[in-house]
Amino acid sequence: MTDGPYFALTVLGVLGTGVTAGVFCAFSTFVMRGLAALPPAQGVAAMNAINTAAVRPAFMSVFLGTAVLAAVIAVATLVLWPEEAAVELLLGSALYLVGAFGVTAAANVPRNTALSRLEPGSTEAADRWPAYVREWTAWNHVRALASAAAAVAYVLALA
Repeated sequence: MTDGPYFALTVLGVLGTGVTAGVFCAFSTFVMRGLAALPPAQGVAAMNAINTAAVRPAFMSVFLGTAVLAAVIAVATLVLWPEEAAVELLLGSALYLVGAFGVTAAANVPRNTALSRLEPGSTEAADRWPAYVREWTAWNHVRALASAAAAVAYVLALA
């Protein structure tokens, strides 16, 4: 079982990755489906509003805080290499940092930025909306699965 400083860090890791997985899962399972059912102008406007609202302390502190925590866990594990759970700790950190944080930066945020530049009622927005929903949601599935897998890896580190 993970103990000492690893225990507290790992419990926080489970909570952060689990909450993030839940947010991403909600988007993948019903938010994006609901937005896709709207006329393109309404869907684009709603998604732009959601993207603006997401960059607030409530979500960003969990999302970014968990990334910092995952990096701290990874560095501490590499430096101190505990007798137990080193693989699980490194795996959980890598899954979150690459699969959740990295995918967000490389795939979802650029799509959000491109969407924000479109006039919701324009022909271009209507043409681009279906591909945006499909691609953004596919990458969001990756983020949800990676975050959930990171939570599982951290839980295994506690076992």
